[in-house]
Parts: sequence; C-alpha cells; structure tokens
Amino acid sequence: MISISGIKYQKELELLPYFNKNAASVLIGKKGRNLDKKIARLTKIGFLQTLKKGLYVSSAYVEKVSKEQYIEFVANLLKTPSYISSEYVLAKEGLIPESVFSVTSITTKTPRPFSNFLGSFLYKNIKQDFFTGYRESFWQDKIIYIATKAKALFDYFYLKKMENIEQGIYDSRINWGSFSQDNLKEFEKYVSLTHSRKMMNVLKCVRKNYVD
Repeated sequence: MISISGIKYQKELELLPYFNKNAASVLIGKKGRNLDKKIARLTKIGFLQTLKKGLYVSSAYVEKVSKEQYIEFVANLLKTPSYISSEYVLAKEGLIPESVFSVTSITTKTPRPFSNFLGSFLYKNIKQDFFTGYRESFWQDKIIYIATKAKALFDYFYLKKMENIEQGIYDSRINWGSFSQDNLKEFEKYVSLTHSRKMMNVLKCVRKNYVD
C-alpha cells in the first residue's frame, strides 16, 4: 500500500467497495471545502475514482477485485431499484453474438444513463408490475440483481421498437439453441403479465419459428 498524505484512515478507505462524502469526511479527516479540495486532488492523482457525483471508490480496491463482478455490482448501485438485463445478459448467456460495451439495467425510476471509469451504464424504465424475473447473484458479501435468461429476452423485446415483429426478431440474431423449452415457459409467464398485443405476437412468432 502506497501511503498518501492527508488521509486519516487510508487502510479502511481502501477496503470499501464505495463510499459517499459523509464517509469520506470521516475517513479523510476533512470537512466542507477542504474535503472537496482533497477529494479533487486524490481523484486527479488517480488514488480515488468517481462512480457518480458524491460516490467514490479507491483505485486500490478496484485493482484487487473481479472487474466484471464489480461492474455488475456498480450497475445495481448507481440506480436503485434496478436489475441487470436485456443486451448485457443476452450477451453474457450467449444468446446474441455481439460484444456489449454497456451494462443495460431495468428500473422503475427515471432511466438516466451514467458513464464513469468503468464504462457506460444504461437504464431502461419498466412498469412496476413487470419489475420481476431477476435472481440474486452473490459476490463476496454482496448481492447483485440480474435477470434470468428468459426475463432478459422479454425485457429486450418488450422495450425494442419493432414495426414488423417477425423481421424484428430475425434481425435480433438470437441464438435460439441456447433457449430451452423451460426458458420459453418462463418467457410466456412474463408475456401473460402484459396483456400486450405486441408481446403476444412476439410469443407466437417465437413458438412457431424458433423454439422446438
């Protein structure tokens, strides 16, 4: 550990996955403008990283943990309530061939995006009734909320603009070999919640053309 002058509890600070300005005041030992100036300097030299306004992490912490899992944890943290879904999960599960460079999440709140040193975090709004279908993934002593394969596909099609359903599904290049009958049954459950003509047509098309 490289000692940085002017930090009261550096070791404790470097153990935290994130902290706000109130915690920074205690850990660094400064208040008000002096705290702001210290945070700005520590950020400039790369000791601290900004997750979003008023939320920070030490570079030392980020360097010692799994980057993928930390990014997923941060996706939940930046906007609550939220769960990771759509393109990110589809790519992670091998359902789409493209690499995904943003973490897409679902929220019931205003879907404001965030960008920081870890990358881009996109949020899409959905009704409270459809805010379901996610599981708990455990990382260290933390919980990451992430959609199941079926719910990620539902969210993707539900929020996707498609003038022609069949063409829209075809253009999505879904790897249907990775989507089982059990996945389809779960997908049907979410469709039944919506009473949406669009999603009923999506389901009919998927049943007819893609899932054996």
